[in-house]
Amino acid sequence: MILAEDITPGAAPKRRGGAFVASLFAALVRGPSMVPTLRDGDALLVLRGGRPIRPGDIVVATFRARPDLLVVKRAVRAQDGGWWIRGDNEFVTDDSRAYGVADVSGRVVFRYWPRPGRPRSSIMLDN
Repeated sequence: MILAEDITPGAAPKRRGGAFVASLFAALVRGPSMVPTLRDGDALLVLRGGRPIRPGDIVVATFRARPDLLVVKRAVRAQDGGWWIRGDNEFVTDDSRAYGVADVSGRVVFRYWPRPGRPRSSIMLDN
């Protein structure tokens, strides 16, 4: 689970002259589902818009079966007009294995607290 706060005026991506304008929002990680890549308390910057999501990206999403639950997970594959997403922690299964396809709100681009940098992992994705 995460907590998110928009930090860009006019938050939703908007079309200007045929191109989408991206926006940023902040998200706070809650829970162990992305350990070891992300930990409880990590503060993230998330880009809404920009390049398309690719397998392996860390994303913020909501499950179609649980639209009230905002999560941070890894995109595995595009499926049924959304994404199959999984946490990096194999022992936590509150991801697409439990809730199915998710709709992505944005892509994590930077962790700004407590260890600034781009979150990366050598987690292997299964299809």
